[in-house]
Amino acid sequence: MIITTTESIPGHEFEVLGLVVGSTVQAKNIGRDILSGLKGMVGGEITAYTEMLSEARDIALNRMEKEAEKLGANAVIGLRFSTAEAMPGAAELMAYGTAVRLR
Repeated sequence: MIITTTESIPGHEFEVLGLVVGSTVQAKNIGRDILSGLKGMVGGEITAYTEMLSEARDIALNRMEKEAEKLGANAVIGLRFSTAEAMPGAAELMAYGTAVRLR
């Protein structure tokens, strides 16, 4: 499966199949929150959150790709990511794009 942020794939014509979305909601770990609060006071990267968001991105991408496969797509163009606070202490990460079938 080709996944790209561009609106087309050079050298390929395609049929648009529709919007595909994958998302996940990840909660913060209370132990990580305490350590992150301390890290926030002195500055620097909060690696626990970086790792959590990286994992969430992978899950969302995988779910989006599965939705594209269900439509018979062999590529997704216009990939975008979105994040939002789902509730206090939890964030949603969403991957979305346009499923296409390359000719």
